[in-house]
Amino acid sequence: MEDQQKYSDLKLGERGAILSIIAYICLSILKLVIGYTADSEALRADGLNNTTDIIASIAVLIGLKLSQKPADLDHPYGHWKAETVASMIASFIMMVVGIQVLYTAISSIFKGGHTSPDLIAAWTGIFSALVMYGVYRYNKSLARKINSQSVMAAAKDNLSDAWVSIGTAVGIIGAQFQLAWLDPLAAVVVGFLICKTAWGIFHEASHQLTDGFDEETIQSYKETILNTYGVKGIKDLKARSYGNNTVVDVVILVNSTLDITSAHDISTNVERTLMKEHGVYDVHVHVEPN
Repeated sequence: MEDQQKYSDLKLGERGAILSIIAYICLSILKLVIGYTADSEALRADGLNNTTDIIASIAVLIGLKLSQKPADLDHPYGHWKAETVASMIASFIMMVVGIQVLYTAISSIFKGGHTSPDLIAAWTGIFSALVMYGVYRYNKSLARKINSQSVMAAAKDNLSDAWVSIGTAVGIIGAQFQLAWLDPLAAVVVGFLICKTAWGIFHEASHQLTDGFDEETIQSYKETILNTYGVKGIKDLKARSYGNNTVVDVVILVNSTLDITSAHDISTNVERTLMKEHGVYDVHVHVEPN
């Protein structure tokens, strides 16, 4: 029943990814067309940024769909990590585009002979920022509702894109005051932001795939276990992530005079407490006498 609820949450999470894809497709076309028409290097860079966001959102959507596949013979733990793998692939694509934007923008600065872009490019940036802020609010609310890290990551990307568009608009407006070099400079900033976002996604995905886990969260698990009746100590405690699910392995110490049934009841209580208080997906408890 719990697995079914998690699969339902993943299905619901697809809405956020689909909304992001639609918004990014529309805005990337708008920015690239206006960027070339108004001769704005910054807006074109922002449009390219949104094309990478389309890819990233598609990767999240594919990951969410693959994660819904139940466990099978060659995936006994399920397919929960599929969205993490998809996020890593998206980060590589984003980094390539970010570097390309940086190269083009820096080359443009050194070439000189800049002209101030049409002011419609700035209005396009402001409009885009408002749209992405609305998408961010929706995805943030959805991520909290279904407790999805990937949808929350998408929401954070939506917010960063809103700020990128604001920065683009500022650069374009500044270029109107005989500071035409501000437009390609804004494109450089956009390129750095694309690379920064790509690195952040890669770092988080690789950390999860190599079974890295937050130490403070581990400590909170430890405190909860030690406060469970019958637990005298903890010999070993590990945790890892399977997509949005957390799996905990713990070796607890109990009174050596306890019978098997009593020791089993304590281990069951530890499992239930971690699942209830911390939302842990699965807990493996091993009991040793002390």
